[in-house]
Amino acid sequence: MAVCKRVHPTKAKRILAALPFGLLLASAPLIAEPGEMKVAIFLQKAGELQKMGAAALFSSERKALRAEAQAAAGNYRARMASDRKAGRPPHSCPPGDADLDRDELLAHLRSYSPEAQSRLSIDAAFADLMKKRYPCR
Repeated sequence: MAVCKRVHPTKAKRILAALPFGLLLASAPLIAEPGEMKVAIFLQKAGELQKMGAAALFSSERKALRAEAQAAAGNYRARMASDRKAGRPPHSCPPGDADLDRDELLAHLRSYSPEAQSRLSIDAAFADLMKKRYPCR
């Protein structure tokens, strides 16, 4: 027969206090890296922000979406630099002063079918947009 020991109340409090941190660590693989958000989720969140109007300027969700887009652009630039360094042909050929506005990015993301939106990451969609907008000739 097993003997149950009683846990001291102070130790129990420490265990309970550490529980949320342990759950956070356990869920770490579920949290995507910036740029890996799916297009469908990005568009859903962008739509919610547009409905908020001016209040969206102060939303943490706006900052998160902006970080996603910036991460995708950074990942794209890193890929281009890596290809250049390895002597591989460029994926696309943007000019040095290439600029992309929010509306153009959103229009491109909306151009995908719903199925493609659910499986494509922002990284992949951004790279597709750059290849479409700045093809190498």
